Amino acid sequence: MDNRPIGFFDSGIGGVTSIPYIMKMLPEERIIFYGDTARTPYGSKSPDTIQEFSAQIADFLVKKDVKMIVIACNTVSSVAIPMLRERYPDIPIVGCITPTAKEVSKIAKEGAKIGIIATRGTVNAGVYKKRIEELRSDVNVFSKACPALVPLIEEGLVDHEIMDMTVKYYLDDFIKENDIETLVLGCTHYPLIKKSISKIYPELEIFSSSKEVAKAVEMELKARDMLAEKKEGKDEFYASDLSETFVELIEKILGQEKDELKIGFEDLDI
Repeated sequence: MDNRPIGFFDSGIGGVTSIPYIMKMLPEERIIFYGDTARTPYGSKSPDTIQEFSAQIADFLVKKDVKMIVIACNTVSSVAIPMLRERYPDIPIVGCITPTAKEVSKIAKEGAKIGIIATRGTVNAGVYKKRIEELRSDVNVFSKACPALVPLIEEGLVDHEIMDMTVKYYLDDFIKENDIETLVLGCTHYPLIKKSISKIYPELEIFSSSKEVAKAVEMELKARDMLAEKKEGKDEFYASDLSETFVELIEKILGQEKDELKIGFEDLDI
């Protein structure tokens, strides 16, 4: 047993979408989350820059004495996991991509046409396509970068006609030309617009990386006998730019009032 908190981080607010699943599956676990909202989005940045930012955030979480680091960001997962595991060899580190790829590969039917939507950085890294095709040589995988979605979500424009128009701009031709049957939300921001996507494309089977991350965390903690016995203190949420939108989206995603949480600003000496 290990009552220390689990550390989560993301380029912005999106990684919080994994946390309700954790709260439901593992209610005794305490969470410390860091969203790098001042420097989001990461998808347009170079791998070297993403690794530098990720190391800064991981250092912050380690100082908070977390027992595990969860990279609740597909872009970081695609380029920074080996570096972080080398930096902190004694701390289990869980990413988004491998758990999601395994679940999609397990469920996809033979000859399935699978679409991946993600940031430009995740798509350029090609890790989703590689992982799925390693596990299933009988499926077809197509990727589409959707760089405008994260900034719109970070601005809180989730249930808005601008979001619907942007989704259609990116996905109409992509889905039609590739005959996509299964869509993977390859960014932890995207579950916030899953309802919008399902409304526009009701025939799609949609997979969320946020849910698969939570399942991977549970499996890893159980395997290492690191489950918490009792929750000690409030969950903590930090941002490099603590805006009203950040606080409002946390309340919306978690279904909790800010007084129930510890929310603060932390610039990591940026």
